[in-house]
Amino acid sequence: MKHPVYLDYNATTPVDPEVLKEMIPYIESYYGNPSSSYSIGKSNKEAIEKARWQVAELINCKPEEIYFTSCATESNNIAIQGIAMANSNKGHHIITSAIEHPAVMEVCKYLGSQRFEITVLPVDQYGRVDPQQVNDAIRPDTILITIMHANNEVGTIQPIDEIGLITREKKIVFHTDASQSVGKIETDVDKLRVDLLTIAGHKLYAPKGIGALYIRKGTVIENLMHGAGQEKGIRPGTENVVHTVGLGKACEVALRDFKQNQQNMMVSRDRLLEGLVSRLGNKVHINSNLDNCLPNTLSVAFKSVNAHELASFISNDVLISTGSACHSGETTISSVLQAMNLDFRTAAATVRISTGKNSTEEEIDFTIEVLINAINKL
Repeated sequence: MKHPVYLDYNATTPVDPEVLKEMIPYIESYYGNPSSSYSIGKSNKEAIEKARWQVAELINCKPEEIYFTSCATESNNIAIQGIAMANSNKGHHIITSAIEHPAVMEVCKYLGSQRFEITVLPVDQYGRVDPQQVNDAIRPDTILITIMHANNEVGTIQPIDEIGLITREKKIVFHTDASQSVGKIETDVDKLRVDLLTIAGHKLYAPKGIGALYIRKGTVIENLMHGAGQEKGIRPGTENVVHTVGLGKACEVALRDFKQNQQNMMVSRDRLLEGLVSRLGNKVHINSNLDNCLPNTLSVAFKSVNAHELASFISNDVLISTGSACHSGETTISSVLQAMNLDFRTAAATVRISTGKNSTEEEIDFTIEVLINAINKL
């Protein structure tokens, strides 16, 4: 068992050994520019196109609808700002939700300062958006709806397919940030009825520094960057071949092992929760609706325990994250937990524990003992 036990897979994932093996030749030998006409350039171009096909397979789209970026934040910026600028002659209204990642929320805030009007929808006690409220918020000048597929803090899965029905009927562009869902739950762009979808490589056992954006064929988007013609001009600049190859392989592995990985993440999470509840009883407060949640994510508060103290106390043995930030002794509750109307005491006691595809029973049982000992002491 590796020490400390890592249970913060929603923050980032280690690079899968198969992914690393696929990347190494493009570090050591295939260093040519993909735009070059000679062999080591052409081989890199072919590797990029192979990766594009691998990503497309995972989310059920055409390879030509995949655009590689540096990260999910860049993908979200290209999607949201690109659609806003391309459709500003039709309207200036954008709809989002109160539980979005800053990579979406901050983009919307920026556009709000640039003559666009942003409607931020509330969520229920589990962080779920109501499709009817989406429908009711739509106006004649609405040009874009952006709602995440699954929340990074509490794991709540949004009714993207239902919202997609509404956007199709109203002919409004629909974007979803699927950074946390790809590889964990089914993420089929046709079933979800989305026009744009964001992928983060480092949440998927690929390296940091690579992402992708799905843009449905026929969706008009304005370029934010200008240069040569790479990625059809949507994301110009010499391609990051090494990391692109890594993302492609990660998507191939995720599709191949999907059911096995999903089952292991869920079994590990549920084993952890059952162990904690059986020993701590009503000291455990579950923030998520586990019937509508990512299979690996547990957002839980331990009553009368400060989450930051707990995470710090166990950090030599187990790595988890908290649902709040602590600066100069002051605790600030996350916008997600605020939007769920969680009371301050519960929110300040909230930790996020996220399992991975290779989490073991030994790691989970060890974590249960570490957490219980720490909670009793604190």
